[in-house]
Amino acid sequence: MATHYMVIDLGNTNKKFAVFSNGKLKAIRIMPDITLPNVRSLVKEYPQITHCILSSVISYPVAVKKFLQKKFVFTELDEFTPLPIKNLYKTPATLGKDRLAGAVAGHLRFRNEPVLVITAGSCITYDFINSRGEYLGGSISPGIQMRFLALNTFTGKLPLISGKNRANLTGTTTQESILSGVINGTLAEVEGIISQYIQKNRKLKVILSGGDLNYFDKRLKIKTFAVPNIVIEGLHQILELNAGTIN
Repeated sequence: MATHYMVIDLGNTNKKFAVFSNGKLKAIRIMPDITLPNVRSLVKEYPQITHCILSSVISYPVAVKKFLQKKFVFTELDEFTPLPIKNLYKTPATLGKDRLAGAVAGHLRFRNEPVLVITAGSCITYDFINSRGEYLGGSISPGIQMRFLALNTFTGKLPLISGKNRANLTGTTTQESILSGVINGTLAEVEGIISQYIQKNRKLKVILSGGDLNYFDKRLKIKTFAVPNIVIEGLHQILELNAGTIN
């Protein structure tokens, strides 16, 4: 029997809506905000949808949740949702649901191997799953745009600048110096953290994702796998598990 599922990922910056048909991504939409009319419009386009999962790191309209509950077999990802991994995080109620979904996708891509999932967005998150499929946790640091904003906000004269993919090591102007500190500093952070994990997990697989993926993809000296929609992928896998279509 054909399956048609909807996945909703409500992040700090973007709100993503994805439709899967028979396990394959059929459509994805990115919106700046979530409203009931937006959701109704998307649902109208795909009347075959039967199940829906939602993950959110923000507050969203109660009317949207009520509509989804009425329309579909609805799952809102929380610390009690059954998962294909074992969550050993000490405070599961505070764990970002996007981090958890990314960890699920990373594990299912590389079963029986240690995986580090790095998602670069508003924040940069590092999430580690060991070879036994146990999620242990990770770390959170400011994202690239947050670093630019912090330098402007908490100083008297440093300007707010937009990011660029490359920056000289030695900045010869204030703008170049900010670019060097933020871009090269963030790159050094990512490489350093990956190296520490590799020292403890020789066969580590590293996945890169998030809106700022382009800042790091192909620039790191360490082999990585780029997966632009890792959270969407993980949410779909969690929904499949809870719908009984995968083991």
